[in-house]
Amino acid sequence: MAATLNVIFGPCGAGKTTYAHAFARRERAVAFILDDWMARLFGPDMPEPIEYQWMVERVARCEAQIWSNAAATIAVGTSAILDIGLMRRDDRARVREIAAATELPLQWHFVDAPQAVRRARVAGRNRIKGESFAIDVSPDMFDFIEGVYEPPGPEELDGAIVSASD
Repeated sequence: MAATLNVIFGPCGAGKTTYAHAFARRERAVAFILDDWMARLFGPDMPEPIEYQWMVERVARCEAQIWSNAAATIAVGTSAILDIGLMRRDDRARVREIAAATELPLQWHFVDAPQAVRRARVAGRNRIKGESFAIDVSPDMFDFIEGVYEPPGPEELDGAIVSASD
């Protein structure tokens, strides 16, 4: 099987990172989790309260390095998994454009769950701080992300692997 760029997207708390870790173990692929990079590289310096511009600049830096590493991973024959947010349709379109321009074979994975389940998962993740924990997501931050998130239309789900959890 050829190496593939697997891109995971869905709303906050849907289980994207858990899915990415399980998929990586099962398929012997390399997972690139944006929240992990942000927490490790910039967590100690994160301002309180979080400043949007501060965060956006650092996310862009991490994404650039993730793309570089994912392309190198695929070039040596190993599939890569990206869990980099992609809350808005424009963000997902940008990924499609980058993959097409660099001729990376692309497979979308959409992960979703009802809002009440996702909110409870995030609260639990904040308490437990297990494998999928990178940063605390406050209720206000969850609400902010919910306001930014744009669900995919049918055209975005065409050919995607869809995983729904309750």
